[in-house]
Amino acid sequence: QVQLVESGGGLVQPGGSLRLSCSASGDNFRINAMGWYRQVPGNQRELVADCTGGGNTMYADSVKGRYTISRDNAKNTVYLQMNSLKPEDTAVYYCKAVVSLRGSRYEYAYWGQGTQVTVSS
Repeated sequence: QVQLVESGGGLVQPGGSLRLSCSASGDNFRINAMGWYRQVPGNQRELVADCTGGGNTMYADSVKGRYTISRDNAKNTVYLQMNSLKPEDTAVYYCKAVVSLRGSRYEYAYWGQGTQVTVSS
């Protein structure tokens, strides 16, 4: 069992910044990748940024140059620095961890509870 706890969401004006964090806890697991997704009501959940265990990162085209994902492996924590925020960035942001559990050959995906980001004047 792995738990993900997110924080850092809130209300910000256009052009402002926020930093989201997501920490994973549990026993007998290894994190293979962590990433951020976002979802607007009525829309599909969208991949925003991803960081693999090897340190490779990827970003959605809509956030490239404005968002930065980083990972602290020692703390099992992933961050999302969001700059130059736009109203269209408004969404619920979800953290996802892909993990391996001891004794299992399979990978499992765990999701955070979501944190609301609202960009508005």
